[in-house]
Amino acid sequence: MSYTRITATPEYLLRKEVLALHAYHVPPGTDMVKLDAMENPYALPPQLRDEIGRLSADAAINRYPDSGAQRLKEKIHQLTGLPQGVNVLLGNGSDEIIQLLAMAVAKPGATLLGVEPSFVMYRMIAAFTGMNYVGVPLTENFELDCTAMLDAIQHHQPALVFLAYPNNPTGNLFDAEAIEQIIAAAPGLVVVDEAYHAFAGASFIPLLGRYSNLLVMRTFSKLGMAGLRLGFLAGGMAWLEQLEKLRLPYNVGVLTQLVAEKLLQHNDVLLQQAEQIRHDRTWLYGRLVGTVDVRAYPSEANFILFHVAHSARVFEGLKQRGVLIKNMNAAHTALTDCLRVTVGTPDENELFIRALQESIHQSKNDI
Repeated sequence: MSYTRITATPEYLLRKEVLALHAYHVPPGTDMVKLDAMENPYALPPQLRDEIGRLSADAAINRYPDSGAQRLKEKIHQLTGLPQGVNVLLGNGSDEIIQLLAMAVAKPGATLLGVEPSFVMYRMIAAFTGMNYVGVPLTENFELDCTAMLDAIQHHQPALVFLAYPNNPTGNLFDAEAIEQIIAAAPGLVVVDEAYHAFAGASFIPLLGRYSNLLVMRTFSKLGMAGLRLGFLAGGMAWLEQLEKLRLPYNVGVLTQLVAEKLLQHNDVLLQQAEQIRHDRTWLYGRLVGTVDVRAYPSEANFILFHVAHSARVFEGLKQRGVLIKNMNAAHTALTDCLRVTVGTPDENELFIRALQESIHQSKNDI
């Protein structure tokens, strides 16, 4: 009996949803003032860097890490003030946690619901895991359209809802009462993503005991640990016990556990830096508002979204002047001609504003 051999190609083997995706692009930022990725621009104090250096030198990197990262979890419990009966699951950044959640509920026909525009990984990970994705448009001012959300929940019965609080890339906090209405109406899990909590102050963690379908996710990346890749999910044990089954063993490495625990022992340093970033944000927003042809949107995060005519030319002009920010123009129709800048140090912010003004002037002359 003869068989026809089928040549293995990506087009033949991979799901059409994967073939249709575009890889998450991270532009090179070497030799640039890097204001595109919402990183904390401030270095750690020298003494703390020395402590981390000694800790890393003595780390048993020839051994697997504590799979449960128990000491680190206890430190997070202590600093976060979680309600009774709430536990945490750790992830390699919050991206891994988003994927884990989607994998857990991805029954055939299941829907992941979010808002648009928001964090692109919600939509991408829905495609990764074979879920249907529904994005409910925000209002013209990027506010939550509660009526539209409740209608979408009624119609699609989503297994999973993601709400970024503050939202990325718009920077605003949604109405807390509207979010509570969504949690109460949702038949599945509602995950409030508090990646930028340190710059906003508002949180849904105190409500974890009130709503059994509420989970709260945070990352330490924006607080100064972007290179460590550490996030956590907080929620009731009934959910976390099941989700732990999907977490890959040893997903948080030895160095991440040791260094993160040390940094959280000096949480006051990180919070002081976050306070400085909030102060810098106020200055930067004022300068953007005062720049001709720029419309800046208020932000409770560590970045500011702004609209400028001929954004592609302005973006390239900034790069020519050594400043890298994020071009949001193609991300969503609501973000046409929008750029997003991370709050940097005072010197970086000054340099950005000068480069922006020069780039806007140049873009006009190029017309």
